[in-house]
Formats: sequence, structure tokens, C-alpha cells
Amino acid sequence: MIQALWAKLWPYLAAIGAAFAAVLAIRQSGKAAGRQETRQEINEAEARARKEAQDVESETAAMDDDSIDAAMARWVRGNKR
Repeated sequence: MIQALWAKLWPYLAAIGAAFAAVLAIRQSGKAAGRQETRQEINEAEARARKEAQDVESETAAMDDDSIDAAMARWVRGNKR
């Protein structure tokens, strides 16, 4: 009796297990892709920040102290001077 019931149910149980495994695999691949996309965005933002810092450094290296003081005063006051 149990063998007959098992013979009828195992294909359905196998299909349910396969569907569950497929859903988990798809979910994991989506999470991995999301993490990779986030890492890429962070790397791009860091690269932009480094470029901006280099630009500011090269710009201020060419300025004298009075020019730097004036630029900092404008920056602190929000360009209102």
C-alpha cells in the first residue's frame, strides 16, 4: 500500500523539489548580480571622488596663499562674496 502510494507521489515530489531548487538558484544569482552592480557603482563614485580631489589639489598648487584664502572664503560662505 505504501509502495503504491510512494510510486504515485514521488514524481510530484521530485517536480516540487526541482522547482524549489530553481527558485533558490534564480534568487541567489539575482542577489549576486545586485551585489556586483553595487560594487561597480561604489568603485565609479570613488574614482570620481579621487579625480575631483586630484583636480582640486592641482588647482590649489598653482595658487598663492591670498587666492586660496579667497577661494576658501567663497566656499564657506556659499559663493556669496
